[in-house]
Amino acid sequence: MTLVLRTTDRPAEPTPVLPILPAGNDPLLQLEYETQPPSGPGATRCLSHPRELALRGIPVMCTACRARRDWLLINHGRNVWIVCRCSDQWLEPEISRADFDALIATQDGTTYPSIEQGLAALGFDGAFAGTYL
Repeated sequence: MTLVLRTTDRPAEPTPVLPILPAGNDPLLQLEYETQPPSGPGATRCLSHPRELALRGIPVMCTACRARRDWLLINHGRNVWIVCRCSDQWLEPEISRADFDALIATQDGTTYPSIEQGLAALGFDGAFAGTYL
């Protein structure tokens, strides 16, 4: 499955420049680089939200499977997407980056090499469609 974050018909933002790896073979510098959390304009963060989610008092419901809880919120730049266990996804303009930051209780997390691998590891790739964990 390839995750394509659906946006409006606005043109896409340019691809951010990836950080430069530390030069040399110093293992301590490499370890320091690898353990830093992703940050900057190209960082994509995910947050599991097992409870119901209400926007302006209206509960969020998946249009594909009618699920009302157990969401994955994905933040990239100023946009936030909601992903259901059935792998249905949509851009949610009602959730701002500040709202996303307020939902994060801890800064510790797992870093995945790609969004697709993160979705599979967290169970949001459609494998658990119709199942509430």
